[in-house]
Amino acid sequence: MIRKILLPLLLALVSLGAQAQARGLPDFTELVERQGPAVVNISSIQHIRGGAQAQQLPIDPHDPAFDLFRRFFPQLPGGPQQEFESKSLGSGFIISADGDILTNAHVVAGADEVVVRLTDKREFKAKVLGADKRTDIALIKIDASGLPVVKLGDPNKLKVGEWVVAIGSPFGFDNSVTAGIVSAKGRSLPQENFVPFIQTDAAINPGNSGGPLFNMRGEVVGVNSQIYSRTGGYMGLAFAIPIDVAMEVQSQLKASGRVSRGRIGVVIQEVTKSLADSFGLAKPTGALVNSVEKGGPADKAGVEPGDVILRFDGKSVKSSGDLPRIVGATKPGSTVTMQVWRKNAGRELKVNVGEMPAERAVPRGGKADKPAARAAANSLGLVLTELSAEQKKELHLTHGLVVEEIRGGVSDSDLRAGDVILALISKGVQIEAKSVEQFNKRLAQMGKSATITLLVRRGENQTFITLKGLSEQK
Repeated sequence: MIRKILLPLLLALVSLGAQAQARGLPDFTELVERQGPAVVNISSIQHIRGGAQAQQLPIDPHDPAFDLFRRFFPQLPGGPQQEFESKSLGSGFIISADGDILTNAHVVAGADEVVVRLTDKREFKAKVLGADKRTDIALIKIDASGLPVVKLGDPNKLKVGEWVVAIGSPFGFDNSVTAGIVSAKGRSLPQENFVPFIQTDAAINPGNSGGPLFNMRGEVVGVNSQIYSRTGGYMGLAFAIPIDVAMEVQSQLKASGRVSRGRIGVVIQEVTKSLADSFGLAKPTGALVNSVEKGGPADKAGVEPGDVILRFDGKSVKSSGDLPRIVGATKPGSTVTMQVWRKNAGRELKVNVGEMPAERAVPRGGKADKPAARAAANSLGLVLTELSAEQKKELHLTHGLVVEEIRGGVSDSDLRAGDVILALISKGVQIEAKSVEQFNKRLAQMGKSATITLLVRRGENQTFITLKGLSEQK
């Protein structure tokens, strides 16, 4: 009798245990089967012209490993020119059945040709409809119809600890699937003011860039964009652009090829606990105004240095990183209410939002069909070109080197493609960057443990960027 009672009970417990185990180990197979066909491989091709050494290298320039080889053995100048192709790989996903594809801007930056490969092995040449460096989003299009399309989700409903799945082409391996959890939301990264990144520990590697991040309902919640790594590979820290941010950018890119953003003309910093105490704030919140652009929208609205911006257009500014995103998303020309904290009291100001000028990614020295205008990467992995007479006139500069591309080396620094290097400073000596040959020669003369500082022009501003320990650059 006891046996008859215990046996069903034991079986029930085993069944419950199996169900609990199943709940703890999610099954991604159905998600991948449904959504995988909408994920694509993207090859960006650049035509580069190198010196005679290109013929003597112990590796074929067409080999996928050539870019890695070139980081450590940059070509020497001189000799007859030989044209070859440099390929970089990334990922993307289809958002419309007639061929609209979302990816990262850095995946297609500087490309002479973009090739999209589907999971059924079909290949298409793609047209870049627009790219936005500030959010690292690009919209490309292929001539096709009836394509599989991803479903879009709401990243605001994501919870920290929730399972997520990434599909992409790490190191060129098409439709690779990795899984992890949401590690954090709303991450602000250095020099990335317009994206509240989703942090995840899903295995993301070079080649995953531009691929989708799915929730367990098979909806895209983010675009995989960056990794934090000391080795160049997976270390459990990956960052994705929320899909709502990406789709807002792509809608503007599709309509006009560019993104329009609001601006008010202030320089801000984070409010620390000690600053909050000194300003009479109950807690550290808001964005502290360091300086106000003379004649700018904030200046005309009556904003003063020392003000703490607490709300903008009805949206709470919890940290300084929130303000650029909120202002940037505000339509230029609109008049909004801004709440500031000044002299232990809150007050409201009306500000007429201006338009942020397009990030001046300096025009290339030549057209895409003139590869001779591009230089090879130097020992830091930088592809540099000299400013043309037209560029000097436009930027009001007498000299400078344009960072065309960053293929390694200083990829984890604050340096960006489109920056103009004005000078190199080492051991208190400042040397103007007048030619690629002179700049690279100076680099070669420095010790492997040298620390250098670059004076860089970015847009309308200048900044100093320090590179510590050249021997550590890869």
